[in-house]
Amino acid sequence: MPTGIFDRIEIVKGDITRMEVDAIVNAANTSLLGGGGVDGAIHRAAGPELLMECRALGGCPTGEAKITKGYQLPAKYVIHTVGPVYHRLKSNESARLLASCYANCLRLAVEKEIESIAFPAISCGVYGYPIGDAVRIAFDEVRKALRQSVILKRVVFVLFSDDDYQVYQQAMGGLPGA
Repeated sequence: MPTGIFDRIEIVKGDITRMEVDAIVNAANTSLLGGGGVDGAIHRAAGPELLMECRALGGCPTGEAKITKGYQLPAKYVIHTVGPVYHRLKSNESARLLASCYANCLRLAVEKEIESIAFPAISCGVYGYPIGDAVRIAFDEVRKALRQSVILKRVVFVLFSDDDYQVYQQAMGGLPGA
């Protein structure tokens, strides 16, 4: 059983829809009704029941998170969060909202007694968040949550591209105590 914070964080290159974890995080849009990138892939893999449940949620504001069942996914839950569109806001406001995405996803995970969760690089695709800045925010929020919770046993960052994977690997190696 992992004991230290860094023993509980993993970085993998792959497809988040295939992760065998309790919950995966969907980098959604405010409607929660599917879209491109990770959002579209999760909706396609989960099946039409996910869209039906999302319709009943009434959307989600930027920085917030909502949880649904995982349906046809290996994960029992999908936690949907809406990251900031980087160029539409001042960088400090984008940073605050991105941190809120991670914090709210992790809060929901703890409330639902989720032991393992997988994150994509929230806001780093078409929303344009600089990945080097985003990874620092992600790691900060995850470390805070892991310090406060014994429920969370495994946090996985799932990156689709080689470049994003390398950025996360380098950032992890540069963390104090890593």
